[in-house]
This record gives sequence, structure tokens and C-alpha cells, in this order.
Amino acid sequence: MTEPPDTPSGRRQNSEGTPQTAPPYRYPYPYQYPHRPGPYPSGYSPPHYGYRAPVQPENGLGSAALVLAVVGLLGSPVPLVNIVSIVLGLVAIVIGALGRGRAKRGTANNGGVAIAGIVLGALAIIVSLAFIALWATLWKDAGGGDYIRCIRHAGSNHVQQRRCADQFRHNVQNRLSVTLTSTPVR
Repeated sequence: MTEPPDTPSGRRQNSEGTPQTAPPYRYPYPYQYPHRPGPYPSGYSPPHYGYRAPVQPENGLGSAALVLAVVGLLGSPVPLVNIVSIVLGLVAIVIGALGRGRAKRGTANNGGVAIAGIVLGALAIIVSLAFIALWATLWKDAGGGDYIRCIRHAGSNHVQQRRCADQFRHNVQNRLSVTLTSTPVR
């Protein structure tokens, strides 16, 4: 077999007549690459820089702040529960501030919900404090302290406890201008 003549550009031509600069390279078995040492195990490739996979927003803090604030606000008029409402309002403010920070950094997309949790948490605290003042004033006006002293003095005497309850009911009706119905004794 004769070699094709050299072309004026100095390249050799193969049998089809196309220029060729080097002899063809025989590749090993397809997709068989030697293992390179590194932080990725065999079969895994390093991350592709320049492409970021879409990340789910971390909206849990803003939503939790809103839920806690609403629960605190709903419980604020109830005596003794309004103390829990103050705690829920404080927690809602803290969690809402953390959720708002996530929204500013771009890892969450519910910044408005976080702000609503902060505002309603503060409102839950204010309303709870107002109801605590209201209940304390009503308790004092109705003679609640006198009722507690009477019950302590009565001890386990049921007749005396009943007199204390009747006296308290009479005080509430007279001082607060309300009518209470008595529960029948069984």
C-alpha cells in the first residue's frame, strides 16, 4: 500500500482524502475512566460550579411565629391562660424576627408572614396584660381576697364553705351590678 502524497500544507491525507494530523487514537472501553483520588467516592463527580440546584424556601419560622401569635391572642382574655399568652407572644416575636432574617437573606419567601407573627405576638402581649389588669381589678372589686380568707378559715367545714360562697356571690351581685344564678346542690 502506498502512502498518500503529502499536501502542500504539510499534512497527510487519509484514504478518504481528508487531512489528518496524527494517527487515530484508540480509546479504551467507553465510559471507563480511571478512579482519581479525591473527596468524592468512585462513581460520583464533583459538584458542577456555576449551577445551583433550586432550594426549597425555609418558611417554618415565619409560619410558626404566626401560629403562636394567633394562639396567644385567642387565649389572652381567659384568666390564668393569659399568662401563657404572654409567653407565646414573646416566643412569636423571637421566632418571627428569626424568620424575617431568613427572608432578608433569601432562604425564605414569607417575610410578610414573619412580620405578621411579630405584630400579632406583640398584640397578644398587650391584650393579655390589659386583661390581667381587668381581671385583677374585678377580683378586687368583687371581694375575691375576702373570699379566699373565708375559705381558708372554713377549712373542711362544708357549711362554712357554702356561707363563704354565698357571701362572695352576694358581693359580686351588689358591687358589679350583675345577677348570678346559684347552682343547685345535689
